[in-house]
Amino acid sequence: METSQPRIKTTKSLLFMLLIALLTALGGEIKIIPFENVPFRFGLGSVIFFFALLVYSLPILWTGIFTALFVIIERSFLDVLLHNASFSTQVIEHLPAGVFYLTYALCFKFIQLDDLKKQPILLGLCGTAFEVISNTLEHVTTELLLTTEQETFSSLLIFIIVGLLRSFFVVGVYSMITLSEQKKQLQQLMAIHSELYVETLYIQKSMNQVEQLTANSYQLYKKLMPLDSALSKEALTIAQEIHEIKKDHERIYAGLAKITDTEYKTHFYLSDLLSFIVEANENYAIHLKKNISFTLICPDDFITKEHIALLAVLNNIMANAVEAIPKQGFITLSVLIQENITNFVIEDNGVGIEPTLLPIIFDVGYTSKFNEQGQASTGIGLSHTKTIIENLEGTITVASDNTTCFVINIPTINLRKGF
Repeated sequence: METSQPRIKTTKSLLFMLLIALLTALGGEIKIIPFENVPFRFGLGSVIFFFALLVYSLPILWTGIFTALFVIIERSFLDVLLHNASFSTQVIEHLPAGVFYLTYALCFKFIQLDDLKKQPILLGLCGTAFEVISNTLEHVTTELLLTTEQETFSSLLIFIIVGLLRSFFVVGVYSMITLSEQKKQLQQLMAIHSELYVETLYIQKSMNQVEQLTANSYQLYKKLMPLDSALSKEALTIAQEIHEIKKDHERIYAGLAKITDTEYKTHFYLSDLLSFIVEANENYAIHLKKNISFTLICPDDFITKEHIALLAVLNNIMANAVEAIPKQGFITLSVLIQENITNFVIEDNGVGIEPTLLPIIFDVGYTSKFNEQGQASTGIGLSHTKTIIENLEGTITVASDNTTCFVINIPTINLRKGF
């Protein structure tokens, strides 16, 4: 099993290299020929080749060798089929194109490509320089093998312009894809972080209750000791077991607190954070096969220092709104800063909340959610939402008529970074 894994990896790499070589050869047929009666061309082949080097970690030199061979053979066969030419003659004619890809690969072989991926401008300039070098060698090889006359200065200008366009186009596309993936990963990380934040609060609350329970059990032991020795020992045993539970809670809390107290290097603007929340719940609605229109209104903006707390609060209420809408509807998230208070309003046209239930929806254990087996959910979502808001010295209210509207008011000084 161990010996087969390297073999499988080698086979996959070989197949990827052959695929890149084939696609590069085919892409090279989409071309511009700048010189009349000369087989020199600019195609999309190098664009595909450069992009492949950025996306896949493959042996660069071998990829260049395979690509050079594929390009020479593919172009030679096409000329033989279309023009009934001699294959050996066509191989010589297209040999300069092979020189281009071999040189291009050699250039990338001698740089730290993974490091340059983090510096798009420098990567684009390197790509341009490598194109100019490779095109120049292709140009010289064409001169030597085919004895054509081409103006060197104008050719160099064309090489630079085309190199800039092709290289920065590839780098731009690659950077857009990379940023998109990073954004998804960041959203996932923040979602996990906010869930852990809520769990930390839950454990913290549980720790306080366990602490009180331990103290009560010990007091019971002291009261029973002069009355009944056996019962007092049982009470002491219970106190000791509860104490062990408390220690376990403390260890879990310490680990979670270490994670949730970790700050991101990137500071979040409120508008960006709200966009993450809306996008996440749009995906949630799609997952539940619901047609929900989301609207975000955020005329004011600032960098927030409480992105995890806000994410936990708003995500919970927005997710509840998604679940409350049967098939289709709307959810609006709006933010308004009035004097020293930041107001968040989440409105939806779901099934609504019964007037008699409005006073108790923030109580621990209240829930309107049941699974397919009829089991109720934990009922801690809104209670912890309220706890987080109160920790930020804020308030939350709810009204439900034609629409359900949650209003959260938090002092801006408790949200804004550097306020």
